[in-house]
Parts: sequence; C-alpha cells; structure tokens
Amino acid sequence: MKKLFYPLVLLVGLLGLGMAGCSSNPYGDSYGVADTRTIQQVRTGVIVRTEPVTIEGEGQAVGAIAGAAVGGILGSKIGGGSGSDIAAIGGGVLGGYAGSKAAEGVTKRNGVNLTIKMDDTGETIAIVQEANPNMMFTVGQRVRVNVDGRTARVVPE
Repeated sequence: MKKLFYPLVLLVGLLGLGMAGCSSNPYGDSYGVADTRTIQQVRTGVIVRTEPVTIEGEGQAVGAIAGAAVGGILGSKIGGGSGSDIAAIGGGVLGGYAGSKAAEGVTKRNGVNLTIKMDDTGETIAIVQEANPNMMFTVGQRVRVNVDGRTARVVPE
C-alpha cells in the first residue's frame, strides 16, 4: 500500500501545480496584477452577433506527464522481468491518456464569441472571452472594447 501512496501524492501535486496558473475569474470584468497600470485603448461598438463557444483547456500536458509517470510507476510494480517492463509501458500510455483527459475536463470553460461593429472604423471584429453569468451580452447592445496590444476584453458600456 505504501508503494502506491507516493505515486498518487506525486500525481496530485503535479496536477495542483498545473491548475495553480488558472485564473479564478477570467471574465471581462476581472483584471490580473499584470493588467494594472497599463494603458489600454478604449473603443466602442455595437454587438451584432453572440454565440456560445467552448474554450478548451490548456493544462493537458501537465496531466499527461503526471498520468504517464504514475501509470509507469504503477505498471512497473506488476510482474517481473520483461513483463514488468511491458506493464510499465502500458501503464505509462494509459496513465498519460487518463491524465490528459482529466486535465482537459478541469480546464474546459464556457465562452462567448462576440461579433462587434466598431463605431470609429465601421469594421466588424470578433472577440472570444469566457462567459460570465453576471454579464450577459445581447445583439444591439453598446459595448466598450478595451485593447491592450494583441488582447482585448469586452465590457458593457
């Protein structure tokens, strides 16, 4: 039992580190420390289309590595000699797949694709951001688009 405990602790620790980088509130009304004291260009426009999207997680690599490590360790405990090696490889492959899928499920988010006709240029742009149940957007709604370099966030005007 003790041999199984340490790999599980390793897996939980690695997954925890991978998830620590996830923002607690990634909506358009939340700012990180790096966003403070930065100049943002403010543009205005009108929403012409909204559609729900799924924002895929990016933590699968950490989950896959952790799962493969734990699966390989656990698999190596099965049998002896070449049977142990084969079990370690199989355990690593299965653990990597399971870890990747687990991390993907944890990091998947609901988002919204906002198509906006800009007031200043008349161009139509699209921005995807995480959906916030407290900040719903509708067609015809006026919005501010806060632009910082290549990133932007949409907030109600």
